[in-house]
Amino acid sequence: MGIHGLAKLIADQAPGAIKEQDIKSYFGRKIAIDASMCIYQFLIAVRQDGNLLQNEDGETTSHLMGMFYRTIRMLEHGIKPVYVFDGKPPQLKSGELEKRGERRAEAEKLLAKAQEAGEQENIDKFSKRLVKVTKQHNDECKKLLKLMGVPYIEAPCEAEASCAALVKAGKVFATATEDMDGLTFGTNVLLRHLTASEAKKLPIQEFHFSRMLQDIGLNNEQFIDLCILLGCDYCGTIKGIGPKRAIDLIKQHGSIEEILDNIDPNKHPAPEEWLFKEARGLFLTPEVVDCSTVDLKWSEPAEEDLIQFMCTEKQFSEDRIRNGCKKMTKSRQGSTQGRLDSFFSVTGSLSSKRKVTKSPKLAARERPELAG
Repeated sequence: MGIHGLAKLIADQAPGAIKEQDIKSYFGRKIAIDASMCIYQFLIAVRQDGNLLQNEDGETTSHLMGMFYRTIRMLEHGIKPVYVFDGKPPQLKSGELEKRGERRAEAEKLLAKAQEAGEQENIDKFSKRLVKVTKQHNDECKKLLKLMGVPYIEAPCEAEASCAALVKAGKVFATATEDMDGLTFGTNVLLRHLTASEAKKLPIQEFHFSRMLQDIGLNNEQFIDLCILLGCDYCGTIKGIGPKRAIDLIKQHGSIEEILDNIDPNKHPAPEEWLFKEARGLFLTPEVVDCSTVDLKWSEPAEEDLIQFMCTEKQFSEDRIRNGCKKMTKSRQGSTQGRLDSFFSVTGSLSSKRKVTKSPKLAARERPELAG
């Protein structure tokens, strides 16, 4: 779920913290990707006649197709992806997981009714609501990534928290996810739409954490309290307080404790046994991967093993998988040149909201890999 309405709030309150970029902008960048979010996207998007893609044995293969081709697309643009898989969910998330189970049960009932009535549009809608990333999906994607020569990390807890830790440790440039709680965990840069379908032509949204705090006028703990007020996965919210009121209250009072002391509890009751302090602690000091032990390496694809797994076992076209291997090998040869900014110490903040367009000749001199 992430944080309710946070992207819109940042767009309204701190538009200078958001940049729209083309995928080419990330040449040479190492990016930590929320694997479960990606797999979920692939299960929703990669379909045939409205149904999940399956092989002749009835096994779902949408996640493998999405992971294979979207990863190759990133590699072809010189991006070095590292996928981060969720570990055990924190105890605080049990209430949210219970609600999701209830919503799934309701969707199952509505799907049965739609199927009985032959309402194809509703069948598609409720089928997507039942999509769930399973351990098998995760394990198969890990196997695929290993054979592709792309690193992955198993987080001890929430993937977004470990992605943020990798960014803060300087191991990667950004966190790529659709959920906005990557910012609540403190990632310096968050990217949305990086793994979206190329056909959708969505620009990549780049959120800058420090610029956002500066423009909104909050410190890190105040921002975390704001996210809890907006609605997160770990606890409920105060009744009747929307995004605009939430940010006004945080700016006025500075913390949830002070807000509770200054609002009418009859008009705006907080949940019983509200665990906002525990949620705050989880965002401030989450359980994350030990970044000092992380050594990220990208290697040549194991072509014959990929053919065995993707073609013999999962029944993909051999020609297409071999073609994908050629693209990966070619991308490795072309991505040995580093980014220009890796040779210099980059300083300064994003102070201008005006987008400056450089001449093609100047761009070619600064970014020779994009020339021609």
